[in-house]
Amino acid sequence: MACTDDEECGMGERLPKKAYERELKRLQAELVEMQAWVQHSGARIVVIFEGRDAAGKGSTIKRVTEYLNPRVARIVALPAPTERERSQWYFQRYVAHLPAAGEIVLMDRSWYNRAGVEHVMGYCTNEEYHRFLHQAPIFERMLVEDGIILLKYWFSVSDVEQEKRFRSRADDPMRRWKLSPNDLASITRWEDYSRAKDVMSVHTDIPSAPWYEVESDDKRRSRINMIAHLLSQVPWRPVEREDIAIPERPTSHGYERPPRDPSTLVPDHAATLE
Repeated sequence: MACTDDEECGMGERLPKKAYERELKRLQAELVEMQAWVQHSGARIVVIFEGRDAAGKGSTIKRVTEYLNPRVARIVALPAPTERERSQWYFQRYVAHLPAAGEIVLMDRSWYNRAGVEHVMGYCTNEEYHRFLHQAPIFERMLVEDGIILLKYWFSVSDVEQEKRFRSRADDPMRRWKLSPNDLASITRWEDYSRAKDVMSVHTDIPSAPWYEVESDDKRRSRINMIAHLLSQVPWRPVEREDIAIPERPTSHGYERPPRDPSTLVPDHAATLE
């Protein structure tokens, strides 16, 4: 039987740090090459990151975009909808963030909020929920038929590992902001979220836009596996680029820098560390 989101999905020992860092750099170099192909070909890519709270979506997005041009690869992480947005067609505010030619959009959560937190926490009506399950596959087929490359990833984490990460965040003042009431509710409503994910998969795992599951109890493995899979799903190829020639600096023509006002200089805080 395949391992489910609710089980302790062992993937072996944690990936060694050196092997992880070596392969991550190699994959990130390929992402840069893929980005060049996207710009050259005018491709449009949407990558959806969904999954349990604390499953590692955000940290994976950081590794994907670390060396990419932010004008090409954009992260979309929308806040709760405004009153005006709540009165619109549900998908309307997401349409505004879809890519133009030569762009990659990485969605840190997406329209699938309705199938997960909104449904489980009662933020939408049953009518709105069932309408979403009906319309989402239609909407996604339209995107794919128009030429958008749509990839959907579900990050799966065990209940034990999720709670461990929550406690780590609670004890870390640098990451405590990552914990919200909805995050904490995901512990007490674990089975509700499991059922919601199962129903979502039944309705939206379609041939033209399937779900891909990323086991993420080991964050190193999940990042490597997700990025490698992403690269395999995009029909990119290396693009020949012109060599960059750094010009010689011309000789000075008498310019003299005006005196600097010491009061406007940033203090040398680094000197206190020496």
